Amino acid sequence: MKITLTAALLVGASALATQAQEITLRVADSLPVDHYMTRGVLEPLMAQVREQTGDKVAFEHFPAEQLGKAKDLLSLAQDGVADIAYVGASYVADKLPLSSVGELPEAFTNSCEGTKAFWEIAKPGGALDQAEYAPQGVRALAVLVLPPYQIFSAKEITGLDSLKGQKVRATGAAKQIALTKLGAVPVAMPAPEAREALSRGTVDAIAFPHGSILPYDLVPHLETATEGANFGSFVATWMISQSKFDSLPEDVQTALTEAGAAATLNGCAETDAATDSDKQTIAEGGVSFVTLPEAEAAKLEETMASVGDEWAAELDGRGKPGTEILEAFRAGLPAN
Repeated sequence: MKITLTAALLVGASALATQAQEITLRVADSLPVDHYMTRGVLEPLMAQVREQTGDKVAFEHFPAEQLGKAKDLLSLAQDGVADIAYVGASYVADKLPLSSVGELPEAFTNSCEGTKAFWEIAKPGGALDQAEYAPQGVRALAVLVLPPYQIFSAKEITGLDSLKGQKVRATGAAKQIALTKLGAVPVAMPAPEAREALSRGTVDAIAFPHGSILPYDLVPHLETATEGANFGSFVATWMISQSKFDSLPEDVQTALTEAGAAATLNGCAETDAATDSDKQTIAEGGVSFVTLPEAEAAKLEETMASVGDEWAAELDGRGKPGTEILEAFRAGLPAN
């Protein structure tokens, strides 16, 4: 009788455990293990969903391109291979060209300023969601716009003229327009390929934020970097297909929506908080930071001012609402 009772209890406990985690969502990204964006956005999102649903939802996380290359992650979400996917806007510019609006050298000086403005147009019902995400069958759960990019070079940077002719890793049309204006040669490649490209001399420099230098172990390959400049940014999104979202119970939909909004704010706050310490670590690794002379800084600002309008005009010419999306993004920035 004791054996039978014990067996029954074990079966009951197993059934309860199975019932508690009745939904498993597969999450795919291209970020290194323990990347700051994962810690700041994805991990808090998953934790809040588990707590809010009473552990009804479990997550299987596949980092570091385990399920697919960075450029393929949007397709993996659309095809159901992944339920949630990290999508870098500039990696999929053919499908999400309007999303690069957050990568323009616009009037934001930190991550949270750019992220909050972008979230207003990217969240379900926003202008970007209606123009681009919904037609692609996806919705943004969370977003992160990184702080303005600096140029990190394996060569010496003495001013804007020293960037002429340098091959600079830069993703997306926005940063490529900006660099071309300065006489640099933009080279498109995803972040996971940057280290090898620098080590082999395929590129001379990279456009990157401070926080991404350390996770990709780039310091040994760098000599100088700009500081206080704005060469554009990077838009990261965590996407789920609309069909997958619609298939989930209402309480899980609510949990994902609320957790994504909270993770968006948490991610930008953590990114901004770490910027100074990341910069110090990079400097201690031997990279010299260069402040552009006042006249050159003014020249850079003047040059960058036209990038957004050129980007929008090019998209308008392709029948896409570039100007509309740019104006909506600018409306959410601190200067407006």
